[in-house]
Amino acid sequence: MKTLASVIGILTLMLFMAACSSQSRIDQATQQAESSAQSAATAATKAQNLANQAAQSAKRAQEASMGAQDSVHRATDAVARLEAAFASTVTK
Repeated sequence: MKTLASVIGILTLMLFMAACSSQSRIDQATQQAESSAQSAATAATKAQNLANQAAQSAKRAQEASMGAQDSVHRATDAVARLEAAFASTVTK
């Protein structure tokens, strides 16, 4: 009877140790998953910030392009006026 009780006690102790070992692995996997999730959230925030900066840069570039187009139109008009003024002085 003592032998049976000892065997049951040893088996119980081994099962308890196996359960604790499994819980330790579960806790470790949980911590790794939480760490990965935090890293992913940080990366997503950085990506969103970079996307916002890119959108602002694109807007500024478009505004500069429109300004350059306006400058080209003004320069073309000025050249046309100069050509007209020159043509009128040559014909006189």
